Amino acid sequence: MAGKTAPFSRFEWMIAWRYMRAKRETGGVSIMTWISLIGVTLAVFALIAVLAVRSGFRADFVDTIVGANAHLTVRQNFMETVTVTQGDQSVDVTRRIDTIADGDALAAQLRAVDGVTRAAPIVRGEGLAAQADNSSFVQVYGITPADLADIPLVLNPQSSSGSIDDFERGIALGSGVARSLNVQVGDRVNLLSATGVQTAAGRSPRRVSFDVVYIFQTGRYITDISRVYLPLEDAQSFFGRDGVHDEIEIYVADPDRVEEWIQPLYRELGPEAFLYSWKDNEGAYLRALTVEDNVMFVIMAILVLIASMNIISGLIMLVKNKGRDIGILRTMGLSEGSVLRIFFICGAGLGTIGTLLGVILGCLFAIYIDQIFALVNYVAGGGVWDPSIRGIYTIPSKLELEDVLLAVGLSLSLSWIVTIFPARRAARMNPVEALRYE
Repeated sequence: MAGKTAPFSRFEWMIAWRYMRAKRETGGVSIMTWISLIGVTLAVFALIAVLAVRSGFRADFVDTIVGANAHLTVRQNFMETVTVTQGDQSVDVTRRIDTIADGDALAAQLRAVDGVTRAAPIVRGEGLAAQADNSSFVQVYGITPADLADIPLVLNPQSSSGSIDDFERGIALGSGVARSLNVQVGDRVNLLSATGVQTAAGRSPRRVSFDVVYIFQTGRYITDISRVYLPLEDAQSFFGRDGVHDEIEIYVADPDRVEEWIQPLYRELGPEAFLYSWKDNEGAYLRALTVEDNVMFVIMAILVLIASMNIISGLIMLVKNKGRDIGILRTMGLSEGSVLRIFFICGAGLGTIGTLLGVILGCLFAIYIDQIFALVNYVAGGGVWDPSIRGIYTIPSKLELEDVLLAVGLSLSLSWIVTIFPARRAARMNPVEALRYE
């Protein structure tokens, strides 16, 4: 009968299952079985959890950036020579121009580019927001109500108070700015700017008061603690930009591929204009995040490999303890291939079961991460996650099919490959040597 049995026959599965359920008194194989199973399960669980959190971080970071900021920004910077008359003499004076004189017309021209979903001229500057004894440095954006309503995370933020429809009659604050100033909707906020009126004693700061009509939380801490929106005409008056704009914010159909729109937009712009994208602003962080992602994956892959090595030690002990059985089976006509498959089923079965359990635990962790985080935060007494340090309010998680398949493929391939070596050792065992001392 040697060599006549079909691969992975029923009796091979039966023998393998019996060996996997070996009692402690037969050599402690069952303990090694549990250690191997738990090791693979925890390794796959950790791998899927890390991949989900990694994908969540990247998706949350990109969403909060492109949801509250322009995908592309147009600015102008050129030198202009004008003739100034001083008494009876005319003097040519060269000055730097960094504002856009025809912002509305240029924005309409850019909106005509295929794939551009919105182009809005804005006024942008820095100032000091103050209320009573509280103050905070802020970035002020002057924008029309219609353009403000087109910003996704301002129109539909994580949380908000007041109404964006009242924007024409006041000021919109990020939630962090509102907390710093200790203000709510309906309170009055003072804005101060260094670009004030020039006097004999020096430049006098410009100060204007506005009613708070809308407070929003985008989900990105650095944005919420600094962002302030003013109606466009009020911002132009506040910063001394009468009739001009500082830049044009452009939104495109696919912000992840924003580079594809740079050349078409440059063809519509003059030589004095220049473009920069959200990736230019956040490029260093994105590159660091990519490097960290790759390093974390390698580390977790090594962890899966270490867990798979437990299968080797378990199988080696199993082969040693079952030497007599192997010798008897071989003398009864069992082929080397059948012996190899029996022990391969033992090891690969542990790897497969551990992988499936790890996938279930990892997916549950990714799905219920908010509840798990809330429990950990409660047990620790709060303060586990500081958004001022992390830049986001919660731990993000995004379960993607390709990440799960990657974890499954890695775990199964490693656990199956390492199983081959002790299985071959069992198959090549000489039955005479195995029975000599029995």
